[in-house]
Amino acid sequence: MEHLRANGFQVEAQSVSDARLLAIEKESGVTDDVASCHTAKIGGYVVEGHVPAADIRRMLKERPAITGIAVPGMPTGSPGMEQGGRKDPYDVIAFTKDGRRSVFVKH
Repeated sequence: MEHLRANGFQVEAQSVSDARLLAIEKESGVTDDVASCHTAKIGGYVVEGHVPAADIRRMLKERPAITGIAVPGMPTGSPGMEQGGRKDPYDVIAFTKDGRRSVFVKH
């Protein structure tokens, strides 16, 4: 959330139980293969996990025919998961409710 706020996004956080988060993810089309720890909705899209603000902006600008984008898991070096200079490679995945997946951005 701090990363998004620092990049000009207005963030409204809601703490929910794990069961409610799973329900929100399911309703939003987030499946186990793209799931992470945070689910957001913006501009008609779903953003799952530690997605960089620049990638969210790109999605909102390009308006692709997808349900949303996700960073599965919590890779070191992704926004909010910084550990000094260490940065593991990770992909931002575009996903659709019918199960299609593609790499949106490689980091």
